[in-house]
Amino acid sequence: MLRIPSPATLALLPLLALLALGCGPGDAEPAPEPEAVALTAQDAFWQNLQALCGRAAEGELLQAPDQQIDPEADLVVHFWECSDEEIRFPLHVDDNRSRTWVFIRHDDALELRHDHRNPDGTEERNTWYGASTLDEGTANQQEFVTERNGIRSGWRVVIEPGVHYTYGTIRGGEWRHHLEFDLTSEAEVPPLPWGHETRPSQRP
Repeated sequence: MLRIPSPATLALLPLLALLALGCGPGDAEPAPEPEAVALTAQDAFWQNLQALCGRAAEGELLQAPDQQIDPEADLVVHFWECSDEEIRFPLHVDDNRSRTWVFIRHDDALELRHDHRNPDGTEERNTWYGASTLDEGTANQQEFVTERNGIRSGWRVVIEPGVHYTYGTIRGGEWRHHLEFDLTSEAEVPPLPWGHETRPSQRP
C-alpha cells in the first residue's frame, strides 16, 4: 500500500538534502576571513631595525657638547644581532670596541640600553644605562626618555630606510649628541665588540 509522507516529513526534505551533500544550514555562505592585525608604530620601527641586520655603516659626529668622541674618529655601526626580543648594534670608534646599543622589546614599550665593556670583556663601571619609550613614536623614529619637571631627556633613534641611521641624546626635544650613519653604501664589517662572548649582568 502506498504511504504518503506526512507534512512534517515533507518539511524536513530540504534539510535532509543538505545533510546528504555534507552541508549544514549555516554552511550556505563561507565564514568571513579574520581581519588582519595592523602593525603598531613600534612594531614597524622594530622591523626597520631588523632590516638593517647583517651589515655595517660608516658615520660621522654632527654635534656633541663634550669630547667623549673625537670629531675626527672613524665611526662604524655594526648591525650585528637581531631577534624578536632583543637587537644589538655595536658602535666602533676607531679601535675602541667598548660600546653596544641594546634594544629590548616589551609588550607596551621599547627600551634602549648601553652595554659598555673594557678591552678584557669585563663590564665598565658606567654601563647598562638607558630608558624606555613613553609614547608610541613612529615607524621611523623612537625616543627613549625620562621626564622630569615637564622636560624629557634621553635618546632618539631615527631610521630613514636606505638613507640614514641616526642616534643621539636629546633634551627638551633638541639634539645634544648627534651621530648619523650612511645607509647608501655598506662598510666593512668590523671585529666583534669587546666582551661579546657574555651577556651583560644587568638585565631588565
